[in-house]
Amino acid sequence: MRKPAEMATTGNFTKTAGWMDWYTGPSRPRFRVPAGAVDAHCHVFGPGAEFPFAPERKYTPCDASKTELYALRERLGFARNVVVQATCHGADNRAMVDALVHAKGKARGVATVKRSVTDQQIQSMHDAGVRGVRFNFVKRLVDFTPKDELLEIAGRITKWGWHVVIYFEAVDLPELWDFFTALPTTVVVDHMGRPDVSKPVDGPEFELFVKFMREHNNVWSKVSCPERLSITGPKALHGEKNLEQGAYTDVIPFAKRIVDEFPDRVLWGTDWPHPNLKDHMPDDGLLVDFIPYIATTAELQQKLLVTNPMRLYWPKEA
Repeated sequence: MRKPAEMATTGNFTKTAGWMDWYTGPSRPRFRVPAGAVDAHCHVFGPGAEFPFAPERKYTPCDASKTELYALRERLGFARNVVVQATCHGADNRAMVDALVHAKGKARGVATVKRSVTDQQIQSMHDAGVRGVRFNFVKRLVDFTPKDELLEIAGRITKWGWHVVIYFEAVDLPELWDFFTALPTTVVVDHMGRPDVSKPVDGPEFELFVKFMREHNNVWSKVSCPERLSITGPKALHGEKNLEQGAYTDVIPFAKRIVDEFPDRVLWGTDWPHPNLKDHMPDDGLLVDFIPYIATTAELQQKLLVTNPMRLYWPKEA
């Protein structure tokens, strides 16, 4: 993997000021993931010279190619990836689809599409390995899309057995509840709906998210991104890997609760290359070592990392 000084974005793009490059020296995790484990949430950015970023993007990242993603997969001990369309590419899914095509069956994808997408285009993405669409409701990252348009898209993709991935922040769940519960597909929530981990794990805000999952069996959750949710941060940084010293420990009760209560509807992913982080860039090996603190038995780890993602993304092989 390249050193940060060599990671300037290529093409006619200037990286957003303050936006950090991904960490190039990930340690090998102490926790050994089970055979066949899936990194169920990661991205590719560009390379910008080959796959230009969208004009309407809210940020310009560094390049983070499929080659570098799959090298990380091997280093961390994973067998497969789910590549989620990055907002910096908008609805131009070419970089993500290219990553799937070159993965030799070891990757699936989640696309971003507009109402204008044709059935032929959906079929082409399906053939490449796409199995879902992402609806992003984080206002600082995307512009508003009318909900009737999103519902139309959700209805159309049922023909291919795709699901919907939703990205939102905890404070917005009440106003989005009716829309989310009207979706006709399996619904996968990114990063537990971004809870405020400074609030109690049994407080009203997170209880609403638990209720959302409890009352709707089609709802799954990714218990990912402690580096994005944590207030205390990674007190154990690159190479100093002792979670008891404080690395993202404020996120553990939230993720562990979801894994314990909904073991058959949880997924985990690195979120590489960690879009829009400005305070620190995590060691992906340390993120893997976070897993046994939230999935505390071999059975739960198997479900989180193998059984569940295989059932959702590779059902014929599950």
